[in-house]
Amino acid sequence: MDNLWVGSDTDLSILHQCRMADRLEYRLECLRRNCRGGSGGAGGGGSSSTSAEDCNDEEESSSRRRRTRSLNAPSPFQQFGPCGRIMKNSAMVMTIQDPASQRLTWYKPPLTVLVIKKVRDASVLSPFVQLVKWLMQEKRMVVFVEAAVMEETHLDQYPEFSSIKDKLMTFRDGKDDLTDKIDFIICLGGDGTLLYASHLFQQSVPPVMAFHLGSLGFLTPFQFNNFQEQVNNVLEGNAALTLRSRLRCIVMKNKETQNSANKKAPTNLLVLNEVVVDRGPSPYLSNIDLFLDGKHITSVQGDGLIVSTPTGSTAYAVAAGASMIHPSVPAIMVTPICPHSLSFRPIVVPAGVELKISVSPDSRNTSWVSFDGRNRQELLHGDSLRVTTSIYPVPSICAQDQITDWFDSLAECLHWNVRKRQKHLEELTDLTHSSSNDTLDSLETPEEKES
Repeated sequence: MDNLWVGSDTDLSILHQCRMADRLEYRLECLRRNCRGGSGGAGGGGSSSTSAEDCNDEEESSSRRRRTRSLNAPSPFQQFGPCGRIMKNSAMVMTIQDPASQRLTWYKPPLTVLVIKKVRDASVLSPFVQLVKWLMQEKRMVVFVEAAVMEETHLDQYPEFSSIKDKLMTFRDGKDDLTDKIDFIICLGGDGTLLYASHLFQQSVPPVMAFHLGSLGFLTPFQFNNFQEQVNNVLEGNAALTLRSRLRCIVMKNKETQNSANKKAPTNLLVLNEVVVDRGPSPYLSNIDLFLDGKHITSVQGDGLIVSTPTGSTAYAVAAGASMIHPSVPAIMVTPICPHSLSFRPIVVPAGVELKISVSPDSRNTSWVSFDGRNRQELLHGDSLRVTTSIYPVPSICAQDQITDWFDSLAECLHWNVRKRQKHLEELTDLTHSSSNDTLDSLETPEEKES
């Protein structure tokens, strides 16, 4: 049939038939894919005489269901006019799970739990003791805590803690490897506890349940007053998940300036919020070259540059003038810090790109880089920072769902779009009885005129 398309003297009717046949074949292929991708639950032969009571029960159960509409964009139609279409490439086919359907499930009961508490905060000690005691005695779980927690002298004020103190498992950051040892993480404190959990697990991260016991709490949606019920729901698998993407950051040192004695392995870290490149203690402007997939995009002249995840868009980036991005959006945000340009606005790039940041050859100074506020180090001339989206997200457990939790945090923590409401016209009695020709003098009361 393809041969009929060749030649200028092809009969128009045959050409039309070929086009119709080709379009029909394409539609049949789409139907086959939809059938293969369907849930297979198209039941048949149900009774048509459904009672009104059954209908009401079904409506009530459907109203209690979680969000069913996809958070992904609709798949675009891939045929353009009678002839054009997207070329099929098996290497480019991928399946993106709908974020609204991401729910936690345990293929075996969790046995070990890591409890991360806010340090140097006496208000967290009582909830910490209650939670740890309940997990060990009621849920029979093995509880891990940081060794520094055991050294807090204020814990001695709680007699119930002395009975469980010796049964706790401890670890030290940077010395003990927690990989494959933790099934579940509970954070008590503010957003810093979730960032610390991300720092501890540089590959796969166990599910994280964060309780709001800190100052801001944008990433901690759970309240502690009924923690038993909430933890039980999570352990039973009744929870939605937000997969918070992380950035893999690799610092490549210049081989020429790095001598053999001081040669170190390149820095390779995962960050949950952002990686920041700034001018450090230097009084000069930063002069940073930014590359995207090997192509030079721009040079940043200012105080620095923020490369953030959607989760980090509500942190340092929003303070520097960036937009706020929902954590389920696959993207990387690039935000300049005080750029010496009126037209340098923050940009959002696809999550699959690789960013390269380096000090410009003609820069007057070096730059400094930090990763979620940690591991601060100097970027010399010839060094480079490469940033990509990691395959290891942080599975953050939702108190309600992905949409509600985020907008509740915007309203409660950042007071997003809080404004005194404009009065209705009926409330403005003085203005409703006046005309456009009235002057300020005519609107004055007799008492005001006498005075």
